Amino acid sequence: MADAILTLNAGSSSLKIGLFRVVRAGQLELAVRAEVDELATTPRFLARSATGAVLEQLNWPRTAGNFSLLAEQVVAWAARHLGTDRLRAVGHRIVHGSGDHVSPELVTPHLIAVLEQMIPLAPLHLPQNLAPIRAIAAAYPELPQVACFDTAFHHGMPPVATRFALPAKYEAEGVRRFGFHGLSYEYIVGRLRDVSPRLADGRVIVAHLGNGASLCAMRSGRSIDTTMGFSVLDGLVMGTRPGTLDAGVVLYLQRHYRMSVDDVEDLLYRRSGLLGVSGGIGSDMRTLLASPEPAARAAVELFVYRIAREAGGLASSLGGLDGIVFTGGIGEHSVPIRAAVAERLAWLGTKLDAPANADNRALLSTIDSRVEVRIIPTDEETMIASHTLEVAAGH
Repeated sequence: MADAILTLNAGSSSLKIGLFRVVRAGQLELAVRAEVDELATTPRFLARSATGAVLEQLNWPRTAGNFSLLAEQVVAWAARHLGTDRLRAVGHRIVHGSGDHVSPELVTPHLIAVLEQMIPLAPLHLPQNLAPIRAIAAAYPELPQVACFDTAFHHGMPPVATRFALPAKYEAEGVRRFGFHGLSYEYIVGRLRDVSPRLADGRVIVAHLGNGASLCAMRSGRSIDTTMGFSVLDGLVMGTRPGTLDAGVVLYLQRHYRMSVDDVEDLLYRRSGLLGVSGGIGSDMRTLLASPEPAARAAVELFVYRIAREAGGLASSLGGLDGIVFTGGIGEHSVPIRAAVAERLAWLGTKLDAPANADNRALLSTIDSRVEVRIIPTDEETMIASHTLEVAAGH
């Protein structure tokens, strides 16, 4: 009989799941990767083995995004799949930890209460993160749960990178830049040590490009600066989020269009970004790249432009640049986006090998490129599982 770790990564429209077996002391082996999508309608569950083979497909009754019910079903499925193996703990990605939660923590009633008070910091994400935690605590009260914070990786950024130019009292109350996608960036740091020790010790920009997107400037594996700030709305253009936006625009929307706070929130989280710029053609980069419509091309161009502009700023924060790493769904798979970004950053010394880029190879840069360019697939679930095992072992 072996122990196992279950990871839950709850998003706005999907629930990503990882099931890991503890094969040796402190060592994890991926057993199953699964996902539940179509949460707002009829959830579909798809589980694959570590090699990618389909293990199980389920269509669950309509839950209208009921994460509590889904979490119970997922834990029950994991228990059935494990057979005689024991589920040791469940790890969760928590999108926001404010400035107080800088390492993974065992979930307690007190922590849940604290996270509930933090919902205004991430109004669309934290409720989705908390729902599975509450459901599992109610259905399996003896099962340890661990919270892994997406903001923790950026905790050591220099103060100049975290401050807004607002009166000091607001910063004292927590209005500052935090940074996100930390679990992804933390995983990339570990992989860099294996694939490119030179970059691991150098100045690197990691581009986590997906429906949510951000850049992180790292020096010797530590976060120095990042494009997301107080919330996940900041920085790059995203699937349905605008990225960096003049605060005066929000004031204008409220005054001129009489938009309420809820109206503005809906616009900025759900109707902007690639979806808004493309005129509703889509938020998926594959859809936009395949479209002949000028609005789709405009959305793609803005996406690339903002990546290059922000990367230039991060190179300044680092005092130079040794490498760029692409990760996330777009970063790992989109040949034209990587090529366009590298072309805009040629002034920094990036040269892509076109055949390598077309084949999605690990190393994309040419021999004479001053900047090493790589693809490293991210794995937030493995990072969550590792943290969860460590915390559970000390429980």
